[in-house]
Amino acid sequence: MLVVLAEARFDASQMDKVRAVARPMIEASRAEAGCGGYDYAVDMLEPDLMRVRELWHDEQALKDHFATPHMAAFLKGLRELRPVSVTVKCYELGPERKMPSSSS
Repeated sequence: MLVVLAEARFDASQMDKVRAVARPMIEASRAEAGCGGYDYAVDMLEPDLMRVRELWHDEQALKDHFATPHMAAFLKGLRELRPVSVTVKCYELGPERKMPSSSS
């Protein structure tokens, strides 16, 4: 499983436009066969910061995602919004394990 974590910072006055561009991307991405999770969230303490979490079954699923029409439309819309900053990182996730207990 691959995990993509991204952050994008916008002018806070643009967040309604950001949501309008993001919604079709989120809906279409969640419907992709290789998608295990796809979420965007605005930070509660920093209203100009959008965080992204994506889960992909494998590298091919992520590559297929990059080739979709909704990705092309999203990138075009994102460029038009002119984010202040964007960072994207990809990690390989190991097997799920039991949560450690917080009590001794």
